[in-house]
Amino acid sequence: MRTELGAQMRYMFMARPGWVLVDADYSQIELRLLAHIAGDERMREGFRTGADIHTATAAQVFGVPEEEVTKQMRSSAKAVNFGIVYGISAFSLAQDIGVAQWQAKEYMERYFDKYSGIRDYQKNIVAKAKEDGYVSTEMGRRRWLPELKSSNFNLRSFGERVALNMPIQGTAADIIKLAMIRVQARLKSEGYRGRLVLQVHDELIVECPESEGDAIAQLLEEEMERVVSLSVPLVAEAKVGKCWADAH
Repeated sequence: MRTELGAQMRYMFMARPGWVLVDADYSQIELRLLAHIAGDERMREGFRTGADIHTATAAQVFGVPEEEVTKQMRSSAKAVNFGIVYGISAFSLAQDIGVAQWQAKEYMERYFDKYSGIRDYQKNIVAKAKEDGYVSTEMGRRRWLPELKSSNFNLRSFGERVALNMPIQGTAADIIKLAMIRVQARLKSEGYRGRLVLQVHDELIVECPESEGDAIAQLLEEEMERVVSLSVPLVAEAKVGKCWADAH
């Protein structure tokens, strides 16, 4: 998807004649869930005030004012932000953003200095997972982790990464599925001809007559944003187009 060819492939998915595709996706849902679940007030406040989290992180990581953050700095900070969600190591981060391992380690340390609540959460969730034998999403869905008791270092390390990641990604998966149910129910109850045709990660796509496009875009945003109540805003954005590329 991030390559030129991948982007071009979206043009292959077309609505039928006289119809359009309405594509709605969540804005940074995993980072918003990380702020909510970890209880980090600084990150929560950033989302509440509409701050650009990647730019704020870049300013912290690179030690510059936000107005001096370059596009490359923001891109690297984005990798740090999402890498933290996945329990990334300094070695893997260094490979992802093309810096020395010591630099990647320093970036992560600065990140945790800014968002200390994230660091505390990650320590606590792994310890709790070892004690309970599982982790859960906010909706209560469990992922059992026998790997945490393995004598194999690589398996144990995998289990720790899953313990960090599953409550975040798993909750995001639960939310999009609840949103699908609500969107489908409302499309039916309000008599729209449009129908859900695809879900990709945090993205929902409806095919509908052109005359329904704008109304269904609003419907998608409303249902996706209020499907759960979090300590930070849940934001969705919908677009309309004749093909997937135009609607994305």
